[in-house]
Amino acid sequence: MAEFTNSKTVDGFSVKLWRGERMALIGMDVDDPEPDFVGFSIEVQSPGSDGFQPLRNRLAFSYPKSSALKSVDGYRNFPSTEAPFQKFRWVHFPYNPTDGDYTYRVTKQHMKADGVLIAGASITLDITLDVVIYDGFLDVGFTRNYASSQAYADKYGNNPKIIPTDADTGLDFKKVKGDVYEWLGFEAYQLIMDFLTDAAGDETLELDFFAYDLNEPDIVALLERIGPRLRAVIDDSGDHKPNTSAESQAAARLAQSAGQDRVKRMHFSGLQHNKVLIAKRNSEPQKVLLGSTNFSFRGLYIQANNALVFRSPEAAGLFEEVFELAFSNPKGFNAQPIAQQWHLVQVEGKPPVHFCFSPHKDADLSLSPVGAAIDQATSSVFFVIAFLNQAKTGALREAVDRLQDKAVFSYGISDKKGALEVKKPDGSLGIVDFKYLAAHTPEPFKSEWDGGSGIHEHDKFVVTDFNLPTAKVFTGSSNLSVSGEEKNGDNLVMIEDPRVATSYAIEALRIFDHLQFRTKMQGAASTKDSGALMLQKPAAISGKAAWFEKFYVADSQLENDRKLFSH
Repeated sequence: MAEFTNSKTVDGFSVKLWRGERMALIGMDVDDPEPDFVGFSIEVQSPGSDGFQPLRNRLAFSYPKSSALKSVDGYRNFPSTEAPFQKFRWVHFPYNPTDGDYTYRVTKQHMKADGVLIAGASITLDITLDVVIYDGFLDVGFTRNYASSQAYADKYGNNPKIIPTDADTGLDFKKVKGDVYEWLGFEAYQLIMDFLTDAAGDETLELDFFAYDLNEPDIVALLERIGPRLRAVIDDSGDHKPNTSAESQAAARLAQSAGQDRVKRMHFSGLQHNKVLIAKRNSEPQKVLLGSTNFSFRGLYIQANNALVFRSPEAAGLFEEVFELAFSNPKGFNAQPIAQQWHLVQVEGKPPVHFCFSPHKDADLSLSPVGAAIDQATSSVFFVIAFLNQAKTGALREAVDRLQDKAVFSYGISDKKGALEVKKPDGSLGIVDFKYLAAHTPEPFKSEWDGGSGIHEHDKFVVTDFNLPTAKVFTGSSNLSVSGEEKNGDNLVMIEDPRVATSYAIEALRIFDHLQFRTKMQGAASTKDSGALMLQKPAAISGKAAWFEKFYVADSQLENDRKLFSH
């Protein structure tokens, strides 16, 4: 297996590459930046290409129009060889990612008194962006979450007609032609569709299926093809209960194809919130798909979500036990042994994985380990939790609140505004609120399609100390709330592994940076400060403090940011 990091230091100049899911994080550092140092250019040679192409910046030193406020339009218009990045990290998300080695050339850029850019020291490194994170054991995939983006506007013309306006009409919705669904659903889409296609095409396989939201017609069509080899448990809570709901329509169709007695509707004492596929051969579990991704238009094509496939009979067997209980006797689930403890799956040569299933009688069973990991983190904490603002108590929420007084680097994202912003002792912001940004988005982003009604950030994951041997990832379908853990049918997985943790940490950074640039434009527009959207020239020319000085303030969030990803 290829390494998931690659690094090099030359004369105090450091570059480190980190493998993500079809993307790479480039971390950079300079021990003693020269006064004329104005940033980094980054060039990439993609697999099979003839030469290097510069990554592009949204900002430049000057603009052809009269004002930066008019010239900065959200697109990455400027090659970094001419408009270097004045940041110490960058996430490269290839427009059309392919298998193989990506080679990056990072160059320090300088500017003399005449204002001319001069290339300085350079470091070249490569990294393999493997599709599968642990071959034969674990694959992780994320949705693209780019329906509200300049990329979607550019590639698909901001077409709002890719999803139904009413979720309950989804199964009859005529999907548009082309690759828009594959593009938006990205790796999570591929994992789900491949799993279902394999089950539909292999008559030796059986499939057990948990669903919460279910209105994606291609998914339901594949389930119908499986016929009597399928069993399904579909949520019937709230809006899912009426006969007119997409979930009821799907259940009726699957009862016809699989058999009336092979489709059950239920909701534990709260929700049936699992989103799970279990493949079996000769009634023996072989592999399992889980995660936060609902089998729906919004789940796959609008929201930020993740999916995991464990090609492990041991892991699949645990989920099969949960399925059997939900299918036959859900009322007594929280009293069953499987709901009263964590379950370790340890495969030789693979990272240890722990599973916890709800509902259980005490939410501390599942949430205390997450809170403890946050409290014990010494390097970093990343979290992307859709409904965190709804959690007022519990081990996780209390640990998040304590982050305010911790020196560790942290980024967090939730979808609803509340009293959640965590500011570090140095005044830096640790958490971004998606709903706030959506309500205060400047042009050109207001012209982007908003993705329709409903939340955009649906992930539920926490990453601690991603760059250390003690790295942990917590994810699954769980909303990580006390009420959910004690009432909903859900799953939570803990993976102890830096490679997997790095994938999730980079995804958190990608989502954060995708949103954060909007705040930068909003701030510039509200204060009419064009300079906020311009690259800064050296102090000898600008008369201002160097752009990089704030990254060298001792014990600050920005200093941690600079060091964390480059060493």
